Amino acid sequence: MATHTEIAQFLAREFPQTQCTVEAVGNQSATIRHPIGIHELRPGGTVAGPVLMAVADVALYVAILGEIGIVPLAVTSSLSINFLRKPSADRAIIGVCKLMRVGKLLAVGEVSLYSEGSDDPVAHVVGTYAIPRQRAAAA
Repeated sequence: MATHTEIAQFLAREFPQTQCTVEAVGNQSATIRHPIGIHELRPGGTVAGPVLMAVADVALYVAILGEIGIVPLAVTSSLSINFLRKPSADRAIIGVCKLMRVGKLLAVGEVSLYSEGSDDPVAHVVGTYAIPRQRAAAA
């Protein structure tokens, strides 16, 4: 297992382009925050779909790393998103991940995305990560 601090440092080092911050990690879950500004908006004043997908992907990755430790080569193998309502253009996106299964080679989780301060989800995501065999052999 990796700690909140270890994961945050890993993300800052390996993914300096991400604006996501780790709010919480542990117990097969993670919460991620991504600020929203003009660069994350699409025409019509809504948060762009790829931004929402990125937040969900990071939330899933962080939750998995919280369970299996820092395994840089764990990768997304599938990601399915349902857009439920228009996110707020002036509030951060919060991703809340709950892992459903963590096996030796695959991990599956779901992520609910929210506009900060709202209890109504803006999207629901289900994703699967492939865990490298080297890690699986060591486990």
